[in-house]
Amino acid sequence: MKFRYAMVCSSNQNRSMEAHSLLKREGFDVSSYGTGAHVKLPGPSLREPNVYEFGTPYKYMYDDLRRKDTDLYRRNGILTMLKRNATVKLAPQRWQENAVDGSFDVVLTFEEKVFDMVIEDLHNRDQVLLKAVLVINLEVKDNHEEAAVGAKLTWDLCKEIEVAESWEESIDEIIAGFENKHRRKLLYSVSFY
Repeated sequence: MKFRYAMVCSSNQNRSMEAHSLLKREGFDVSSYGTGAHVKLPGPSLREPNVYEFGTPYKYMYDDLRRKDTDLYRRNGILTMLKRNATVKLAPQRWQENAVDGSFDVVLTFEEKVFDMVIEDLHNRDQVLLKAVLVINLEVKDNHEEAAVGAKLTWDLCKEIEVAESWEESIDEIIAGFENKHRRKLLYSVSFY
């Protein structure tokens, strides 16, 4: 694969990790991140989420939630998700702290708020490389079923970008083709490293 990809959602748990897992299996050079202040997972109620710091290993979260209420977290799919995440990488990473990972060619986000945060972060960085980065938002609901659909759509889009001679010259056609084929609207922007 010729491009480096980053998958970004809020907590680097569900949407970004589902896409990361699929693209990694398909041989893409891919990483994933979250943009939130903390990693949040559903708790026993909406007012009681489970909150962790970025960098907390997925295995630790899995063991912690299993200890708290195995039945609840198995039923709502959180334990399965964390088990999958642990096979992809050690822990959730924060987008705003990823400079050491180098630059990416394409960044995919799954929520407009996250898209805006990625764009803002890229604009606030020193643009010393003057290397273009394509940032695309594919709106995906934050649930397990939609994350799986979103990952397949992401894979389809990334395959189209990969076969392009130069995404800079063909991105408008790639986006239009994707939107027509899948009936999904995409937001996109070009920024620089």
